[in-house]
Amino acid sequence: MLQKMIDASQATVNGVVRLKLYKGNVIVVGRKSDKDSLFDARIATFEEDKGAYNQKDAEGFIKLNALRLRIAAGRRRRR
Repeated sequence: MLQKMIDASQATVNGVVRLKLYKGNVIVVGRKSDKDSLFDARIATFEEDKGAYNQKDAEGFIKLNALRLRIAAGRRRRR
């Protein structure tokens, strides 16, 4: 049953993944999909991306991600 679920979840997956195997570790060193990749080199920059990325979009993400750090710091101060 588990294998059927895995097979179904991977039905549309394509491309190549390069792995590095070393002393029991598996490290992804590259991946490529010519057909369905979400990566677009034209907008993978914080420089001139023709308006695809607005740096203000990151503001809320940064605040939310930092929340756990502020909570942890507050707990350390109370000890």
